[in-house]
Amino acid sequence: MTTDAQMLALAQRFFDSAEVGDIDIQMACYAPGAVIWHNTDGIEQSREENAAVIRNFVRRIRERKYTNRRVHLFPGGFLQMHDLEGLRADGVRLTLPACVVCQVRDGLIVRLDEFFDSVHVAEFRKEILQTN
Repeated sequence: MTTDAQMLALAQRFFDSAEVGDIDIQMACYAPGAVIWHNTDGIEQSREENAAVIRNFVRRIRERKYTNRRVHLFPGGFLQMHDLEGLRADGVRLTLPACVVCQVRDGLIVRLDEFFDSVHVAEFRKEILQTN
């Protein structure tokens, strides 16, 4: 069983690694077979599929910062509400309010459900989904 302190440390490690673009540490927070889901497309991804999305995100959104972090624990997991701030390649600063709900087993994330504010997600997606 994962203790509250371990759960908080996992949340911190996961989002800190996302801020600095350390995909290896972020992926190490996931259990093998982890499932990642986003409300914007309703598609479940594997850890490996999610890594490709994150690589593109890190390449295209600079100066990533998770501000106003609020972590709440529940039996078997945690949720974090935050504002994701970043700088697009064209110099536009963006803010994306989000809520991430993580189910945790044996100290690793087994499922992550990410809810983005649909009003703000279009500006992020415009940059992230570009293929070149």
